[in-house]
Amino acid sequence: MICGGIDLGGTKIEARLFDGPDCATVKARRIATPRDSYANLLDALLEQIDWLTELAGAPNMPIGIAFPGIVTPDTGMVFASNICASGQTLAGDLGAKLRRTFVTINDCMAFALSESTGGAASDAHVVMGLVLGTGVGGGICRGGALDARLGGLAVEIGHVPLSADALTRHDLPRLPCGCGRRGCTETYVSGTGIANIAELKTGQRLQAPELVGTHEDILDIWADIAGECLMTIHLMLAPDCIVLGGGLSNLPNVSERLNLAMKHHAFGDMVLPQLVQAQHGDSSGARGAALLARSAPATNHRPDQQGGVPRHFPTR
Repeated sequence: MICGGIDLGGTKIEARLFDGPDCATVKARRIATPRDSYANLLDALLEQIDWLTELAGAPNMPIGIAFPGIVTPDTGMVFASNICASGQTLAGDLGAKLRRTFVTINDCMAFALSESTGGAASDAHVVMGLVLGTGVGGGICRGGALDARLGGLAVEIGHVPLSADALTRHDLPRLPCGCGRRGCTETYVSGTGIANIAELKTGQRLQAPELVGTHEDILDIWADIAGECLMTIHLMLAPDCIVLGGGLSNLPNVSERLNLAMKHHAFGDMVLPQLVQAQHGDSSGARGAALLARSAPATNHRPDQQGGVPRHFPTR
């Protein structure tokens, strides 16, 4: 079945057309994300939707939209820090313009859905998708379906406070987080977090790829703290498999490095989840949104109906 997925990020809007039982990419297109106004953001999304439907020759095909933020399930209200859509009903506004419906989903939840459905964790029952990018976020699926999350939250592991022991062990201060608190996991485990460690330890704000082979000690500190993050996930959710995504998942031997760190923080001989890298890579956000849209009941509006009614699913 042909379907479309849109991955709305802070810098780019990627549209992908998918087809076949495995939801394989047919073609993809990226445009810049407007950051000046909500109206321009809507126009850019409509441009990508038009491109998808014209390419497919199917104006009412299922289209899902993934983005980094919260969608309140009962109202469809969006809360996001890096796109100009907070306080808006994104899916409803798009639906009103095109007289059809769209599904919206948090990008980390979409990632988890994609990798648990024809992805790296297809054989696992409980799947945690952990995105290690500019920030840190997660999504969870059970039996190939999204886990219900109260209030539209994804697995906000990036905003769980770091342990005092981890900070003391590496002589690191509690840093302010973009969420408004201090000492969040994201401040040291994300891509920004690695740069924070490097700056504190070397005086240079080095990015993760620059550390490989030159500052392995910094990567060791990062892995140790990230290992505690993985153990926190395991203690709370006990997934069968944790799938790594985001830019940091491309570091050399990252799965092995983090697996060793997680074992170091484990309790005795406790059973640990399998740790794997994403199969669908950068396409997983759009693919997960498309899978969700494809499985949703058809609710497109008749031409005489006004507006559009969005469909919302448990999201971050």
